[in-house]
Amino acid sequence: MKKILLNVCCAPDATHSINALREDGYEPETWFYNPNIHPRDEYHKRVADMEKLAAAVAVKNIPDVPYDIKEWFERCRPHANEPERGKRCEECFRMRMDKSAQAAKVSGYETFATTLTISPHKDAKLINKLGAEAAEKYGVNYLMSDFKKKDGFKKSIELSKKYGLYRQDYCGCAYSLREKLRRSNTKTNTHRSCARQSL
Repeated sequence: MKKILLNVCCAPDATHSINALREDGYEPETWFYNPNIHPRDEYHKRVADMEKLAAAVAVKNIPDVPYDIKEWFERCRPHANEPERGKRCEECFRMRMDKSAQAAKVSGYETFATTLTISPHKDAKLINKLGAEAAEKYGVNYLMSDFKKKDGFKKSIELSKKYGLYRQDYCGCAYSLREKLRRSNTKTNTHRSCARQSL
């Protein structure tokens, strides 16, 4: 089995990704790096679940990755008003791929991959492009993937239930949380308006 550093954004996304890599002859070692997560409690909740999953599936998990939300805000704040899947997300992916390639190089991994491509809400083609660019920059290899294929996302949901993992209901960043709360408030106000009209 070939060792590979797997950048993880959350434990649920890592479930099927780990299985898929093992089926392809890789032994992934997971590296939870997701600097966009806000607030801090949310970050620690996701870190804890990755440690829980790593123990359950017997995968080596690299602990104590710094929570560098400050750098993330510096890079993404100029795109604060971009919609989901816009320039802000692209810069976020670029940062993660760059740091993952750097971590792979420093830690002696020849190849790295990411769980980001399992999400149906994320552009796998863009992520793979940024991953390849980061790999070239640091002199490592990047494994192209689209883990959502062959019902990968569906399998990740099933595996998350099996392992009792927490599934978040927003991407993780402050801007996606803001959008989630805006939608929630809009829905609540609509329900209240309908209720008043029915009285």
